Amino acid sequence: MTVSMFLNDARGPVTHVLVTDSVAEVIALLAERRIGCVPVVDTDDNRAVVGIFSERDVIYGLSMRGASMLDLPVGEVMTSPAETIDKDTPILSALSLMTRRRIRHLPIVEEGQMVGFISIGDLVKSRIDRIEQEAEAMREYIQSA
Repeated sequence: MTVSMFLNDARGPVTHVLVTDSVAEVIALLAERRIGCVPVVDTDDNRAVVGIFSERDVIYGLSMRGASMLDLPVGEVMTSPAETIDKDTPILSALSLMTRRRIRHLPIVEEGQMVGFISIGDLVKSRIDRIEQEAEAMREYIQSA
């Protein structure tokens, strides 16, 4: 199974921000949407992922620059370059990448543009669901034998 299964789910369009948005604006967006990070794109038209801005970036930025960091464009404090995957990436490969790099979110990119965004929670849930389906199929097979 590949991460393409997450592209047409019911979550709607991916929340993203522009490199020019202020850190304060992006923090307000994170709080409003109750999310831990957002992909950062160069323009709304292009949607090429240039970085990720997360709660960790807020903590590191405040510790290094103080409150003045809130006035900076998010492009100056984001994690860049962003790790990305394509829609044909197997779920286990995406999980492995997230574990190795100690990250919790990955943009799905096709032809240089973001087409989706997944979290480690999405991937773990899909893996558990598949294991439960396989276990149920095995139980049914054994009972019918």
